[in-house]
Amino acid sequence: MRSWLAAMALACAVAMALPEGAHAQNAQVQQEHTAFRAIDFDWRDTSRSREIPARLYWPTEVSPGRVPLIVFSHGMGGSRNGYTYLAARWAAHGIASLHVQHIGSDASLWRGNPFELVGRLQAATRDDEAAARVGDLRFALDQMLLFATGPYARFIDMRRIVVAGHSYGANTALLTVGARVIRDGRWLDFRDRRFKAAIVISAPPFYGESDLSSVLANIAVPTLHVTATQDVIRIPGFYSSARDRVAIFDAIANRRKLLVMFRGGSHSIFTDRALTGGPGLNPKVKEATGELTLAFLDYAFAGDSRSLAQWSSDWQDILAQPTIRNAMLISGASARADLQDNVPAPPAEKGRAMTDEQRKSYAPLRDGGRRAAAEIDWSASASRR
Repeated sequence: MRSWLAAMALACAVAMALPEGAHAQNAQVQQEHTAFRAIDFDWRDTSRSREIPARLYWPTEVSPGRVPLIVFSHGMGGSRNGYTYLAARWAAHGIASLHVQHIGSDASLWRGNPFELVGRLQAATRDDEAAARVGDLRFALDQMLLFATGPYARFIDMRRIVVAGHSYGANTALLTVGARVIRDGRWLDFRDRRFKAAIVISAPPFYGESDLSSVLANIAVPTLHVTATQDVIRIPGFYSSARDRVAIFDAIANRRKLLVMFRGGSHSIFTDRALTGGPGLNPKVKEATGELTLAFLDYAFAGDSRSLAQWSSDWQDILAQPTIRNAMLISGASARADLQDNVPAPPAEKGRAMTDEQRKSYAPLRDGGRRAAAEIDWSASASRR
């Protein structure tokens, strides 16, 4: 099988550098917190002979059938230990999160002969591994919804199950909610309809796929897309800017989608790393991203856009400042921003004007388009379409 995400993986690995070094212990309850308990699972999917470690962040105060669940997929070289800033924020608001570790594209990549690292990264992005990651999320959710795994299933709200991921994990999340690829003349569809929304952070392109709109055509759930103007992946011979994250957002036909772009930052600012993107900006972006995900869930599941409006006002100082060209109803769509002046162009594109086709995609505000239940300052770069 060809490596349809090979370029993405190599680039992400360089951009993200080494992950946090600690490994999860095999204790059932590893930590106690005021807002949540952290519980480790070491599952085995016997049907695939595949180990699936996972860490559950479970709120301390729960009610039967009322707990939303977010199933999270890490980026290349990550583990179940990561993205704790999101897990803690979600748990503090009564949301459980299950962080799944993908053996084969996890922290084990960084161990072994350093001269063989590129080969290990290439193997981690083969088609079979990309598909296995989706299978990991499906299996992990199966376990959570079985009473045999513990007293969790009866508390989970089946109407509010969300998939989320960063970088390679963002692609995994998109596959889980309907992204598809053609192999041997047929579509491969990995969709799990139990997931009702997706949080997509720094999603690389689907490399080698010429028709991105077709790849993403079947995504029918609300999606949140998060990036930054300096969300750049760069290695010799390869360059991927935040424009690629925007391209994925644009290609999704479902109008219940939201794009947010922070000013500055980096590709790995959304991980637990503390300094990347700048020591002043880093903690702000983390806090803002956590609050944004909560506001998005209010919108996705309750149709309530007030939290998004407040969020946009609260964080406008660290958001990119595109020029709004059109806006649409909050109930099903949003505003679209011209990102030309905010996203760095690849070296080969610097100084090149937008094409006529690109300009047409940013049509002026049409009469009657600005109708909304709440006024959101989308000029502060929470861009929706």
